[in-house]
Formats: sequence, C-alpha cells, structure tokens
Amino acid sequence: MRSEKEMYDLILGYAKAHDDIRAVILNGSRANPNRKPDPFNDFDIVYLVRDLQPYKTAPVHLDFGELLVYERTDENELFNEHFPEFVCYLMQFADGNRIDLTIAETARWHGYCFDDRLSVVLLDKDGALPPLPAPDESSHYIERPNAQTFFECRTEFWWIAPYVSKGLWRGQLLFAQTHMEICIRKMLLQMLKWYAGALCGFDRTAGKCGDRLEQLLPPELWNGYLETFAVCREDDIWRALFKACELFTAVSKLTAEALGLAIDDEYDRRVTAFLRYTHDLPRDAETLDFTAD
Repeated sequence: MRSEKEMYDLILGYAKAHDDIRAVILNGSRANPNRKPDPFNDFDIVYLVRDLQPYKTAPVHLDFGELLVYERTDENELFNEHFPEFVCYLMQFADGNRIDLTIAETARWHGYCFDDRLSVVLLDKDGALPPLPAPDESSHYIERPNAQTFFECRTEFWWIAPYVSKGLWRGQLLFAQTHMEICIRKMLLQMLKWYAGALCGFDRTAGKCGDRLEQLLPPELWNGYLETFAVCREDDIWRALFKACELFTAVSKLTAEALGLAIDDEYDRRVTAFLRYTHDLPRDAETLDFTAD
C-alpha cells in the first residue's frame, strides 16, 4: 500500500505538472485534527482549474495508479444526475488507497474552502485563496432543534410507523424493513442526536451514521438503540418496531424537557395502539374496527 506521503506526492505532483490546475484543497477526514488514522481513510481532494471542459472528457482516473473500481458521479444516467459545474471521480485503487477527486473551476473556490470547516489548502499557485481557519468539526456539529423541526421529526416518525405495520400484516417483509431502516431509523437517530446535544452540548458531532453516540448517550439509551435493529423476519421486525416506538417516545420527552420544547404524546399513544391492533389483526380481516382512545 502506498504511504500517505506517496499519495500526497502523487496528488500534488499531478497538479504541479498541469498548469491549468491552480489550487489543491483537502477536505474531509484527513483534514480532521481529531481523526484516528487508519488505512481506510480516503483522500478527499479538490482541484481548482481555469477551464473545466477538458476534464469532462479527459481520462483523469487513469493517472493515479492501478484501479480496483472507479465511478463518475457528475454524469450518472442511473441516478439521473448531471452536474455541469464540476467533475467528480471516486477512485478505489488496488493497493487499498482511495481518492475522491472533484475538479471545479477556480471561480467556485469559496464553496470548497468554506462550506466544510474540514478544509486545508495544499497548493495555491497564484496565492489567490484567503487563509482558512484551522480545520475543525464545527460543520458537522449536532444542530439544535427548534420547535418546528422537533415537531416535524416526531410527526414523520409516527406517520411512517403504520407503513411498517401494514407491510408486516401483508407479509411484505422487504417493504416493512425498508421503511424501518430508511424512515423510522432516520427520525429515531435524529432524536437521539438532539438528546445527545442537550446532554453534552451542541459543539459535538455524532459521527457518521451516529457512531459517536455511544460516547454521548447513557448506556441504556445506546443499548436500546442497538435493539432496534432487526433481522428480516416478521417477528423480529415487529419487536424492533415496538422497541423503536418505546425509545422514540422516551427520548422525545427527555429532549423536550432538556431543551424547553413543547410536546404532546397523543401521536405516541394513539399510533402505538394502532400498531398493536395491526399486530393482532387476523390475516383474513376485510375491514378495520380500530377505535383510537
């Protein structure tokens, strides 16, 4: 595996050899002074160029080493993504290194320097870029909720929960699991982040996918969150759904109390009752006779 120095020499050497590349910026984890280095840290690199058009067709990905796989994300028919303002190569090399390379015109320097506080200028041929503040994680801090975002998070969670129960009653396990993981988990994780901020301050990051929450939350909440992951089996998805509901209600109340936000548990009570009704509903039922409290 090429060393970190070898990779930086390669990245900067390429830029120095191409006169139209005027600056090089490092973003992401390698700019983070708090990172724990490991061999999977990628190199998030931005080349700022005078003219972007030649890079729209130039095979840039062939110049950095033996590729295991690469992807262009600025022109992608599968996801119908077309971004004329930059070129982006995601390159995984056979030796284990990875470069996520964005190429943009110099006029767009501001966003690549300041949108993410984890940014370092590696090369500035013209001295045109302003001094950047020391990199820190502030762009990724947990954002304190206001009354509206708190309400919307709670509404979204309880709106989606019956989708999961409907899928389970129908025997549509993939439908149920997908809504559980994409929608329910997103709102539950958001509420846990807010409570972590309430406990520890909103000058913290929850990490990617919430993986730092273990250090920020009481053990019983963290362990409770882990219990909301299910195998794709009907009984276990039901178990995980009810656990998610229980945890979401508890953490919502804790967050509201800690941050002085209003909360009404009507959705919690009524939707949970509907989920339990659906759980017990015979598979041959032709109508519903559920009555909310």
